[in-house]
Amino acid sequence: MKLNKEGIKSSEWSQKGYELPKFDIEKVNENTVKEPEWVHFGGGNLFRAFHAALAQDMIEKGYSDKGVTVIEGFDYEIVEKSYRGNDNLSVLITLKSNGSIGKRVIGSVSESCILDSDNEKEYSRLKEIFTSKSLKMATFTITEKGYSLVNAKGETTPAVLSDFEAGPDKPATYIGKVSSLLYARFKAGALPIAMVSTDNCSHNGDKLYAAVSAFAKAWCANGKADKAFADYINDKSKVSFPWSMIDKITPRPDASVEEILKKDGLEGLEPVVTSKGTYVAPFVNAEETQYLVIEDEFPAGRPALDKVGVIFTDKETVDKVEKMKVCTCLNPLHTALAVYGCILGFTRISDEMKDEDLRKLVETIGYKEGLPVVVNPGVLDPKEFIDTVLNVRVPNPFMPDTPQRIATDTSQKLPIRFGETIKNYMKSGLNLSDLKCIPFVFAGWMRYLMAVDDNGNAFKPSDDPRLEAASAVVSDIKLGDKVTADKLKALLSDSTIWGVNLFDAGLAETVVAYFNELIAGVGAVRRTLHDIVS
Repeated sequence: MKLNKEGIKSSEWSQKGYELPKFDIEKVNENTVKEPEWVHFGGGNLFRAFHAALAQDMIEKGYSDKGVTVIEGFDYEIVEKSYRGNDNLSVLITLKSNGSIGKRVIGSVSESCILDSDNEKEYSRLKEIFTSKSLKMATFTITEKGYSLVNAKGETTPAVLSDFEAGPDKPATYIGKVSSLLYARFKAGALPIAMVSTDNCSHNGDKLYAAVSAFAKAWCANGKADKAFADYINDKSKVSFPWSMIDKITPRPDASVEEILKKDGLEGLEPVVTSKGTYVAPFVNAEETQYLVIEDEFPAGRPALDKVGVIFTDKETVDKVEKMKVCTCLNPLHTALAVYGCILGFTRISDEMKDEDLRKLVETIGYKEGLPVVVNPGVLDPKEFIDTVLNVRVPNPFMPDTPQRIATDTSQKLPIRFGETIKNYMKSGLNLSDLKCIPFVFAGWMRYLMAVDDNGNAFKPSDDPRLEAASAVVSDIKLGDKVTADKLKALLSDSTIWGVNLFDAGLAETVVAYFNELIAGVGAVRRTLHDIVS
């Protein structure tokens, strides 16, 4: 069984339980190349498991005759070694909590492109796409870091400054290239388009807008672009940057899933690690539950995504849904499990939910500490959302997600996932002393920075842009020590990490007290966790 357009003609696929595309792939590809409607930046697992599957749903239900064009701008080998090597096909494995799995061949990716301004052929094709009148929207999954134009010190990076100065002809940075393509669309008649970030971060549309508008402003100011370009970017009737909330757990392709596919006879499954360290596989594994809520601002119209489960609403409702999920109902629970899972030696998030202490920890964070400051967005119910997270999604033993993966970039997640709850307590006059488990997670992250597990063994913390600087604060602390708030002041007072200055919020002493309990010795993390939730 070969994963390509010719290979899937074999009856073996259906016999082995694979759901094949129910449309003429060649015809859909032809329609898409001729009149593209939807491009997506970021060819990773979330796109293949969610966006590409939505595109396939629309085609199969008769709401569209076009696929989606994927554009990869970070790791070109993803396109070269994964997409094009399999005729842009992939296998979506849906891991269900009841133990069954769904096997579906995704054939809705009609074209795969490389965002490389040094490659004339690739970049010319992208300009063709962006100057097409048929193009309605560009979606993004490039991670929150992808929108940043500054370094850890808040300084504009040299690469961005260079692109600002050089203009839109041949930018080197990711957002510079995106802005360059928008400039081509502007020059083609100021054609309308929606630029839709679907990354898992707060007010994601604003982050994309801020990055693109910075380029437009710089290029217009130095005469590298028509001065009307900035007006085009700022005109919502021409270019919109909707907010969205996305939710679907899509971990790295798992070896156990790979074995299932091998037994089925699927060839070419050997994993490839690119030169940039990306794990590339022709399949993606994901949970069944998914949510996508988008602000309904589409100046060029939009594909019929509302027919396949996407919720379109106003900005205020998206904001409420996003805060519900990111600040209360899922992401904080994930981060708590990630931090303590790493320290306690877990390698599967689902296994952590079998641990009574950890389950009580996240139940308290969600139901008791978070829900009092959640506003019901109306389109989704917060309590039902948490119920699904804690009873169906996270405990799913067939989801190969790890605390180590979720612990990536924790310093960037803490201010949103927990800081917003603290701010809402302060705004609403609720007693911050009622918060016990959230400060305990803060203390846990500082304990995590020591890179020593609860048995006293060293472990490697996950990647984080502030890992080196934050770890330096605790680098000379050993198990058995006792520290003061002054020792940890550089961290405790940093509102960019927690969302608030913990001294100003009156939580610093609580966090320090927890931290001292956690570093009391081997086994102290387990003992303290048990005491906190009992």
